Formats: sequence, C-alpha cells, structure tokens
Amino acid sequence: MRGLLARIGPGLLVAATGVGAGDLATAGFTGAELGVTVAWAVLLGACLKFVLTEGVARWQIATGTTLLHGIATRLGHAGRIAFLAYLVPWTYFTGAALISASGVAATGLVPITDDPQLSKIIWGVTHSMVGALLVLAGGFKLFERVMTVAIGVMVVAVLVAAVGLRPDLVALARGLAVPVVPAQDGAVRWTIALIGGVGGTLTILCYGYWLRDQHPDRPPPMPAIRLDLAVGYAVTALFGVGMLVIASRAGGVEGKGATLIVNLADRIGHTLGAWARLVFLVGAWAAIFSSLLGVWQAVPYLFADFVRACRTSNAGVLAGDETKLERTHAYRLYLAVIATVPLFGLFVSFKAVQQSYAVFGATIVPLLAVVLLALNTRRRWVGAHRNRRWTNVTLALVILFSAYYVAQIARGG
Repeated sequence: MRGLLARIGPGLLVAATGVGAGDLATAGFTGAELGVTVAWAVLLGACLKFVLTEGVARWQIATGTTLLHGIATRLGHAGRIAFLAYLVPWTYFTGAALISASGVAATGLVPITDDPQLSKIIWGVTHSMVGALLVLAGGFKLFERVMTVAIGVMVVAVLVAAVGLRPDLVALARGLAVPVVPAQDGAVRWTIALIGGVGGTLTILCYGYWLRDQHPDRPPPMPAIRLDLAVGYAVTALFGVGMLVIASRAGGVEGKGATLIVNLADRIGHTLGAWARLVFLVGAWAAIFSSLLGVWQAVPYLFADFVRACRTSNAGVLAGDETKLERTHAYRLYLAVIATVPLFGLFVSFKAVQQSYAVFGATIVPLLAVVLLALNTRRRWVGAHRNRRWTNVTLALVILFSAYYVAQIARGG
C-alpha cells in the first residue's frame, strides 16, 4: 500500500488543481438544469483529459524533456510566440477567478465585515498571499501534503452532502451508463460545458513537473504513470458526479460562479441542517483553495521552463540545474506576478472575470490536442512512445468537443 500511494501523488495534484470555482459552478448549473441524466458526460470529460495528460507524460518519458520544451524547440518561433501570447492573459484571468472565488467561499464561511464585497476582497488578498508564501517557504513536500489534505476534505464533503440528499440511485446509474442529452433548451451546451470543464485546462501541462518533483532521479514506467492518472481523474469524476447529484437534489439554485456555491450550500443547509451547509462550504473552499495553490505552485514552472527553452536551441535532457526551476529568478518572478497582478480582478465584475477565464481555459484543450498530434506521432522524436491509432482518434474528438464549446461561449450561448 505504501508503494501504491507513492505512485499516485502527481495524479491527485492534477485532480485538485483541475477542480476550481468554474468547474464547481459548471457542475452545479448543469445538475440544476439537467439532473443526473448527463452524469456520463463527467466520465467522458475525465477520460478525454486522461488522454491529454498521458500524452504529455509520454513525451517527457520518451524525450527526457517537458512538452513545453518540445513546443519551443520543435515548433520554432511560432510555437514560442503562441505559448507566451496564451500564458499571459490566461494567468491574469485564471488568477483573478481563483482569488475572487476564494474570497467568496471564505466569506460564506467566516464573513469579516458586514459588507460582503469588502470581505471578499480581504479574504481574496489573504488567500493569494498565503498561497505564495506556502509555495516559497515549504517546497514541494509541504505543497503535496497541503494538497492531499485539501483533496480529502473536498471529496468527503461532497460525498457526505450527496449521500445525505438521498439521490435516486437507479437514475444515477442510468445517467452514468447511457449517453443521453435531454430534449430541452440549452441541454447540448451544458453537456458540452460539463465535458470540457472536467479535469483542468493549462494545468494539464503541470503534471510533468510534479512527476519530476516526486521522482527526481528516475521517472516511473508508463504503466505506473497511467495508474497515477487513472486514480487522479477517477477522483475528479467522483467529485463532478457528486456535484451533479447535489445540484439536482437541492432544487432551483441561482447565482454565478462561486456565488452559486454559497447559494447551493444554503439550500443544503435548509434541507439537511446547518451542519451540512458548513460541511459543504468547507469542501467547496478546499476545492477552490487547492486549485489556487496548485496554479500558484506549478504555472511559474511553465514560465521558467519557457525562459530556459528560449535560451537553448537543442532539446537536451532534463538534468542538473534544469531540475531546479523553482530556484530560478524566472520562477519567483512569475509567482510574484500571479499572486499580485490578478488582485485587480477583485474590483471587477465576478461574472466578467469568469467568462474570460472560461474562454481562455476552453481554448487550450484543442490547442494541446493539436500539439500532441504534431509531436507524439513522429517515431524519430518519441520512438516506441508514439501515439496509437485510438489515441489519435480520441485527440480528434477532443478537438471537436472543445471547438464546439468555445464556439458556444464566444456566441454567448
């Protein structure tokens, strides 16, 4: 058992980081609108993200470099410019959404003032600063421990609330097994949103860095990596299905983003009692803060790796000082940026921040699928680790699903 637990760390980090305020809200809205009929969409979304993350890991095992390093060195200047043009706005919108959501969730638990807006700002700033300090002072080991506790809290809280609301198990089993979209307005849009919202976006790229942090000397074999990812995305799917159940049983719930989570907690409290409201809010807060902490810790890796890749024209092996990205000036600079610049989002409409975050978050999925099709299909680059036929078909499906979702968001649908 100790050996098994040692192999599934990075996958759980992906699970915790991938479940943020937007994902909670998407599952909440979908459950309220469509019920558990579309529970199959959660499983499909987790499977699609599994394929993407497995492709990222396969490139790293085959080449000894991160996928970002492969983009910068194999796809040339166009790949570098495209990545940087995406990373900067994504950092702002994602950071602003997570900071604001943390403030809303914490205010729902412990309001600091009688003014909810002021309380949200104070709590949001506090969460951002605490997250940055944990990353700087604790290193990967402390980060992993905090995330593990947060994962346990968020999953247990959602399961307790879901079971307490007494779901229709027959309907749930049918929703998991039979891929049906209800015949009502907006059903297709919500289903696609649910598929696209499961399992994170740009943070998929962070799996390789966490894998290296946990296994600095020698990476595990691909079967162990697939087990790790399977456990991580199973937890993600379990959490998503639990949110669907809660929203479908709680009745009509209104709100936007993290506000919906607080309103949902109020409905749970009305049905089950004040203890259930508190348990659910603590779980939702743990999900949002763990996502914030994961982004604060891992996204600076992407920037530092990008800077490193731009300094070399050769795809070398990850070794020596290349394994210490967290000690570089680039890493610390970007951590400072992501912890401070998005604070301005606290003074902007939460709905507007969430909408921009949704657009940027959704577009990375088809882009990443295109990159994996370009890099992992060439035997001279990845050898025996190249994509299999079913992988290419799945990546094509990811592109189609994501393109439709992005089109719906862009149209305001």
